[in-house]
Amino acid sequence: MGQCRRKTAAMCVSALALAGCLSDVGGNAGTADVVAMQSMTGNTAHAKPTHAEKINAQSVIIQGLIARRSVLPAGTAYSQVATAVLAANSRSAESELRAAQLRARAASKNWLPSIGPNISLTSLGSVVANLIVEQVIYDNGRKQGEREFAVADVEVAAVALAADTNTRVRTGLDLYIRGTEAREKFILAGQSAKDIGHFEWIMQQRVQGGVSDSSDLLILRQKLMEIKASQAAASEAAATAFAELNAMAIGDLSTLRGTPALPVRAGMAQPLSVTQTEAEKIRAIAAAKVDRASQLPGLSAGAIVGQGGSAGLTIKTDDLLGLGTGDRLQAIEATKEAAGRRVAQATEDANRKLRNFEGQIASKERQAAEATALTVQAKQTLDLFQAQYDAGQRQVMDVVGVYETFARQQENEVTLKYDAIRLRVAMAELLGVLADGSAI
Repeated sequence: MGQCRRKTAAMCVSALALAGCLSDVGGNAGTADVVAMQSMTGNTAHAKPTHAEKINAQSVIIQGLIARRSVLPAGTAYSQVATAVLAANSRSAESELRAAQLRARAASKNWLPSIGPNISLTSLGSVVANLIVEQVIYDNGRKQGEREFAVADVEVAAVALAADTNTRVRTGLDLYIRGTEAREKFILAGQSAKDIGHFEWIMQQRVQGGVSDSSDLLILRQKLMEIKASQAAASEAAATAFAELNAMAIGDLSTLRGTPALPVRAGMAQPLSVTQTEAEKIRAIAAAKVDRASQLPGLSAGAIVGQGGSAGLTIKTDDLLGLGTGDRLQAIEATKEAAGRRVAQATEDANRKLRNFEGQIASKERQAAEATALTVQAKQTLDLFQAQYDAGQRQVMDVVGVYETFARQQENEVTLKYDAIRLRVAMAELLGVLADGSAI
């Protein structure tokens, strides 16, 4: 019995050594782990990096994510909003990344032998317990494909975390911008209500003196009511936006002020949608490698340690070979090409969106500049009409009409300005530069 066990143990050791020798052919050995262990044995002063840190250091995609820098100016209201909303983030995508890292660490050891119990009941009613040891020697690259799939799964989860973080920052910034715009429109409506109220008082005095008709007074009162309604709506919109922002952030952000310039441009980073598709392409290719290996026979060494122990080599495959095997292999290869085409399509779509953002931003900013110039002209016309009214050359309603044009132009200027700001934030989200990658 002892001699059988020694033979079995020797068989297992030989199988493990043979698997290491064939790692370049079958793709089963954890060469990266072995090299890392050898490099660390000579220097015990430094802590051994974790498997997740190894993946981060070796992955081009993750390193690209880490290298991204936020375009939000430091110390501004934008950066304070981003910090507050990220501090309160539940980070569900981080849990997915952690799970993917654990799966990758487990897959990194799949080249080691598999050990498990084998308990059976004999015809004599006795229980026989043995230990089964199996080592894959050649599997057409399946184990290596599983490790590559697990690493690619970590990259996909990392991109998802970056996208989730940028989306959350954009949501917070959109709420802040909406509230700030509503506040500015509230101030404009308040000034308009004050000025139209003054005209309404003048008209009331003229009606009481019998100089003007009461219909003009009714018109002014109607205009004043509309302005006050707009003012109340702006106040409610600002309160709602900041209440929603405070609900998703830590601290009270309603005291923040200012909308600094956002220096975002198309070529500063690769769009996250393209990065995600590239990570999914790597994962799809790894999955295709596993599927292909499953269609072909592999070689493994196994041994049973215990009563009636034995050892031997086994050739097996998950699916039996048949007339459709060739077509299945071609279909698996086609999935690799399809993954590459999806990357090309994602790149095209992202470039279209970036060009669209650039065009809209340029258009809105040009319109905002024109609106500013028109507001200046409207103010000059209003001042002229006011002077003519003071000189007795204009009626009150003439001045009121010019003032309404001036007020509308002011509101249009504010709307265009904040439309351009929102487009810049949306473009920054597409590029994934609303938060530092290292902080994520």
